[in-house]
Amino acid sequence: MQILCVIPARFSSTRLPGKPLANIVGKPMIQHVYERAAKAVRPFKVVVATDHQLVYDAVKTFGGEVLMTSADHPTGTDRLAEVARSFPEAEVIVNVQGDEPLIEPMIIDQLAAAFDGRPELQMVTMMTPMRPEEYHDPNAVKVVTDQHGYALYFSRSLIPYPRVKIPQLPVYKHIGIYAYRRDFLLEYSTLAPTPLEQAESLEQLRVLEHGHRIKVLATDFRFIGVDTPADLERVNALLRR
Repeated sequence: MQILCVIPARFSSTRLPGKPLANIVGKPMIQHVYERAAKAVRPFKVVVATDHQLVYDAVKTFGGEVLMTSADHPTGTDRLAEVARSFPEAEVIVNVQGDEPLIEPMIIDQLAAAFDGRPELQMVTMMTPMRPEEYHDPNAVKVVTDQHGYALYFSRSLIPYPRVKIPQLPVYKHIGIYAYRRDFLLEYSTLAPTPLEQAESLEQLRVLEHGHRIKVLATDFRFIGVDTPADLERVNALLRR
């Protein structure tokens, strides 16, 4: 199966302007993400998709593959779909966020492997047990699944609501790394925005509202994304050690 790994790297960021180029122990963040993704076994190619010349030039400087994409895409999915159209040989597209400089390569391989022998799967993502201090943080997205591991709902609010305490019922945090069959990704990018998606500002709800299914894999791996200057300093401190 032909697996393509794409790293969207949008230059503008409200909380951390120029985020893909943020310095982490002497390298731009996008280089850390690219180099770690390149260690995954399954993808035949890793490519950065950006909307800004400075990011394009930085990736070229460290020898990575990069595509300049439209600056007018309303969502990351639209940017991903533009890249997918350039690679008709790809069967599965793995989307690694450009602000995950500590991404574990085996996570990429795990997502890709989920499609092996499963022609019915269209989209796969991940979840990890949530820390209690994140329960009421709207930036920590929660997910609940059915007994077969398919998403029932994603929310910025606490789900499930613990009206009745059930022993060993964990709260799961959604991890924003995705894998799609290429044909489904192209279809997904044409779907109209939906009310729940707009209310929660969670694009993946569009998939559920249009009647499609999302398989959710569980992991204990702790992702450390970079959204703020404080996150950036935390990652720098970790890598310095």
